[in-house]
This record gives sequence, structure tokens and C-alpha cells, in this order.
Amino acid sequence: MFSNQRRNVLRASAAASLASLSPFAFSQSKEPIRIGILIPLTGATSQFGATMSLAAKLAAEEINAAGGVNGRKVEVIIEDDQSNPEAAVRAARKLIDVDKCVSIGGSYASAVTSAIAPMCWEGKVVLETSSGADSITKLPHQGYVFRTSPTVTLQGTRVGDFAVELGSKRMFFMGPQTPFAQSYIDIISGIMTKSGGAGAGLIYEDKKASYRSEVDQALRFKPDVIVLGGYVPDTAVVLKDLYRAGYEGRRIGYSFGVNQKLMEAVPAEVSEGAYSLVPSAAETATAYKRVVSKLKLAGLDSYSCQVYDHVVMAALALAAAPNAAPNGTTVRDNIRNVTQSAQGKVVDSPADGLKLLASGSSINYDGASGPLEFAENGDVKGVFFRYEQAQKGKLVVTKVA
Repeated sequence: MFSNQRRNVLRASAAASLASLSPFAFSQSKEPIRIGILIPLTGATSQFGATMSLAAKLAAEEINAAGGVNGRKVEVIIEDDQSNPEAAVRAARKLIDVDKCVSIGGSYASAVTSAIAPMCWEGKVVLETSSGADSITKLPHQGYVFRTSPTVTLQGTRVGDFAVELGSKRMFFMGPQTPFAQSYIDIISGIMTKSGGAGAGLIYEDKKASYRSEVDQALRFKPDVIVLGGYVPDTAVVLKDLYRAGYEGRRIGYSFGVNQKLMEAVPAEVSEGAYSLVPSAAETATAYKRVVSKLKLAGLDSYSCQVYDHVVMAALALAAAPNAAPNGTTVRDNIRNVTQSAQGKVVDSPADGLKLLASGSSINYDGASGPLEFAENGDVKGVFFRYEQAQKGKLVVTKVA
């Protein structure tokens, strides 16, 4: 048996050894750094899920090919939110509690993001989201939420202004209950009133086989433009009912409802002439061109580009602080240091960023989705839009602004 003196010596030695270990020593563990990606692979908002997954995996491959983060590999763990807040909560709980992810990216539907955001900031895990609802960054998120997608206010304003530009005077919004539906009605009504017209709207029940009664209610307003605020499944039904009702006015939607998946879901004559406001990736940027080329695609949507940037930003944020513990708080505290440093060298790839950070240099990462500068509340400052129109069953770009 050990004597008390022997035990005390061993305890003192162990304590000294632990005390000598810096956070950097812990960061050199062979355990991979895990980054969660929560995206809609199934369900009503799944149109971008497959390419979001590919983009996230590509980002991890590029990071690991460049040596990883502070000597550790990055592991992307992808979960399906099923376009459903309840499923998203279960998946986020796994990413936070079981997988010990330092951040969660993707988070596309606003209802999903609103459901998981409190879990993230309470668990000190960064949430990088592609959702638009203004309410998300108004939550008390303690700096753990970064939004890379334009807000509902900005998107609603762009649609309202576009309708006015087209000569519309009476605008009516139709969409399901979401965290942003009423905001869209308020925004477009205000824009139309200011321009000398009128605006109104209704919020309908999701997943109905027909919206003819809602369409009839909308048409009683005598709109010359209808704003489609739903996702693909319900927007397809609304468009068909508008067509059957003989509506000949303009229709403007958002990319989450009026997209190529919708073109495939309805006859060409049903969608003909409908417009879509599309948050655009940085299509002229080197980062965008590299990602598209490596994925062997003709082009890539903004949301998938954002997911690529979510992975890269989290990795670079950790690499910028090699002596700090590799956790969500370190990611939170360093994202702005690697994306909007006034003294940093502009980089557009994780490999270049990691190399410069390892040499002690500052960087300013501009991603595939565009410049990544964030306001104090976590909203991205710079965004790109394009306007598309359905022509013979295909979406054609008519304007970029």
C-alpha cells in the first residue's frame, strides 16, 4: 500500500502536469473538430438540401487537405431537419450534446432556426444560419448567431420595390404561417401605400389540397400583383388555383417557393411569367467559381454557398486562436477577426487562410456567398440579389441588383 506521503507526492505531480497544459496542448488532441450541418434533406424546403450537403463536405475536404485546424482534422456531421422544427430540435440536441460540435451551420427554414437557436446559445455553440426572419437576430443570442442570408425586411422591401417598378398598384400577399408571413404583409402594404397604391394579404393553413377559397378572397381585393410567400408544395397549389380562377396579373415569389423544383411541379402555362427574388451567390468571385468547378456543377445556389462558408468560417475562427480552447465560444469570438479585419489580407480559400493564420498574419475571408461582414446583431451586411422569371418552364434571369 502507498504511504500518505507517497500519495501526496503523486497528487502534487499530477496537478503540476495538468497545470502545465495550456489550451493549445488540448487543441493538439487527435480528436477531430466537429462542425454540425443541419439542413433540409427531406420535406417542403428540401430543394437545396443535396447541394448544401455537397458544399459542406467540400469545405471540410479543402480544410483537411490544407492540414486541418491547428493540427486537427475537421469532421462535418450532417443531420436532416426534415423541414420540421421538432425534428430539427432532436437533431440539434444530438449535434450539441452527443457530437460536441463547435458550431451548427445550414439552418435554412426560419421556423427551424427559431426552434434551435436557444439551444445553441445556451450550449455555447455558434449557429450560422441561412434563415431570413428578422426575429432570429433579435433574440438574446449572446453573439452566438451569425446570419449569412438577407433578412425578411430586405427581401420584402426588394419585392415591394420591384412590384412598384413593374407598375403595380394593388399588391396582395399569400403565404402559410411562418415567422415572417405577417412581416411580409406589413412591408409590402407599407411600400404600396407610400407609392399611392394599396396592399393587403392573408395567411393560410399549410398542406391543403386546394387554396381556391383563399384565392377567391385574394381576388376580391382586385390585385394587379400577388406575392407568393410559401414553399414549393403550397406555392404549386396556389399557382394552379390562380390559373384556374383566370387570374392574369403578375405573380412574384421568393426563391424558397419559386425555383426550378416548382417549374418541374407545375405545367409551364401555370408558372409562365411568374417572377422570383433570388439571394445570389458571389458568382464573379474566385471562391464561387472554385466551388462550382470542384462540385462539377453549372452553377450553385446562394444557400449552398452559404453552407460552404459556414464550415470555412468556423474553421478559420478556430485557427485564428490556436492557444484557445477549440469550442463554440472561440468560434464566436473570432469569426469577425477572420472575415472583416481591416488589416487582414483578403483570401478566398480555406487553404490560403489557414496558411496565413499559421504564419501569424491577419486575414479577411470573402466566401463563395459573398463578403462576410456582420453587424453587431449578427446580420450579414452585404448581399446580392437576382430576379428570375418563368419562361416556358424555365427560370431566366431578368435583372441583377
